[in-house]
Amino acid sequence: MSPYGSLSSFSSLSAPPSAPPPGGVPPFPPLRVRGGSGHRLRRAVWRQRRAMAAGLALTAAALAASGLGGGGAGSGDGGEAGQGRGRGTAEAAGTTAHRVPPVRLVSAPVRIADAETVRLLRPGDRVDVIASEGAGAGSRVLAKGARVTRVPAESAEGSTENGALIVLSVPRATATTLAGAGISAGFAVILC
Repeated sequence: MSPYGSLSSFSSLSAPPSAPPPGGVPPFPPLRVRGGSGHRLRRAVWRQRRAMAAGLALTAAALAASGLGGGGAGSGDGGEAGQGRGRGTAEAAGTTAHRVPPVRLVSAPVRIADAETVRLLRPGDRVDVIASEGAGAGSRVLAKGARVTRVPAESAEGSTENGALIVLSVPRATATTLAGAGISAGFAVILC
């Protein structure tokens, strides 16, 4: 005989109560949550577009204030840089603004007193031309932002006591001023 009693009495004491029969989960339609990840993604893209637009507007304002935009700054002689000023903004806005006629440019040969300075120039450079009446006399700017079209070849150095001849592309009125001042004044250039 067993010290724990009969086996049948032991099994009747520890038997768990009967569990309910297994049941399935009833079918239901999928849940649609408003403002979920798709909405968050659209909001993030919208914020990024707004930030990009604000950055571009700020950059355009800074360029317009600094003069680095399309028109250029400081072309007081009505030169090539000033011919497009004001035209692009009026056309972009769709308004009819006063059209500035294009300035016709001519080639003006100018003898620069310092031939060594001319060696620094290349075609396409922009220069300011300054006339000096002599030692002790004042100087004046005759052309601002004139484009260099020709410089002397390096092999044709020769005598440099009379300076060096360069060709500038300037408006006709500026070319007349340069030719008139070239008779009595010596010219110098400042690279822009």
